[in-house]
Amino acid sequence: MKLISVNCGLPREVIWHGQKVTTSIYKEPVSSRVALRKLNLDGDRQSDLTVHGGEYKAVYCYPVEHYEYWKAELPGRSLPIGVFGENFTVEGINEDSVYIGDRFSIGSTEVLVTQPRLPCYKLGIRFESDEMVKRFLASRRTGFYLAVTREGDVGAGDEITRLSHDPDSVPVSAITRLYVAREYDSEDLHQVERAMEQTAFPDSWKQYLYERVNRRKA
Repeated sequence: MKLISVNCGLPREVIWHGQKVTTSIYKEPVSSRVALRKLNLDGDRQSDLTVHGGEYKAVYCYPVEHYEYWKAELPGRSLPIGVFGENFTVEGINEDSVYIGDRFSIGSTEVLVTQPRLPCYKLGIRFESDEMVKRFLASRRTGFYLAVTREGDVGAGDEITRLSHDPDSVPVSAITRLYVAREYDSEDLHQVERAMEQTAFPDSWKQYLYERVNRRKA
């Protein structure tokens, strides 16, 4: 497992549907090593902290393998590294293989997997298409977020090493599936229970799943 690229970007104003929008989704690869702190990378900043950033979304990872899928889905579209707004473009690790609460070392840092990404309309801005948000979520190729448990520095080429894994946890892909599922079966309820036990899983997600389960019971 490897860190292919570290991508950063600062807020910028763009015009979308005739309105000014501030977004930080435009990320570009950084050639030098970068300090990773509790809330973000040096040289990177989130625009809307009500939905982006914070302790549980300090770093957004996206598998480089997904780029081939999108090249087929978006023929003729330029897809430079970082185009999905990710901070880390990663190799050999994806939503099926990483679980909530998995701990990794990258460079001199340690990080914790917290949740999948749910795309917002700003992904549509980046791709100049409102449909991209729906297509991204439907693809289940969402990427995932990390919390930082030990600050340090990272750089392209760093190995990603799994330090710990709870076999009773659930993969990131399962959380995305639970989010979009219309109904929950018995296995889904079991996965909800397992997710609820993970301290790395944000309270906002736990509340969402709790409400879904209660609606099912009602």
